[in-house]
Amino acid sequence: MKWLINSFKRALTTVLALLILFEEWGWEPLQRALARIAQLPVLAWVERRIAALPPYPALALFVLPSLALIPVKLLALWLISQGQKGLGLGVIVVAKVIGTAVVARLFALTRPALMRLQWFVDLYRRWTVWKEALLALVRASWAWRAGRIVKRALQRRWQRWRKAWLT
Repeated sequence: MKWLINSFKRALTTVLALLILFEEWGWEPLQRALARIAQLPVLAWVERRIAALPPYPALALFVLPSLALIPVKLLALWLISQGQKGLGLGVIVVAKVIGTAVVARLFALTRPALMRLQWFVDLYRRWTVWKEALLALVRASWAWRAGRIVKRALQRRWQRWRKAWLT
């Protein structure tokens, strides 16, 4: 029975690590992309209003996109259950990318207000420590190191190809 519990913990840790890696990979680039879009006058005005929110309204706004995505995820599961696996998976991926972008941007805007809530600061610190420990385990794995080697090789190949075609 203990091996079953340990196997479940490893599987759960792997899934969480993959989700966190996706978030880490997408968080900053997606947030920057939304920041560029938000340079439009109307959106810039909205962002200034969001950044000026007091802590609890900022918290409500920060949590709202996660709650708003629940029906979308349920729709994706329904599509998968109806045999539309590709469409359902596509909905999940698009929702994840858009959700990550929106949450990342909202966190950038609301973070100063949220950090005025001591309980939020404590949770954020605990989350950060836990996340970094999990990412350290992933980065120490053979698969991660092998992936980094492959990534560097592909980057070098791409640079050589670009140089050959552009010169």
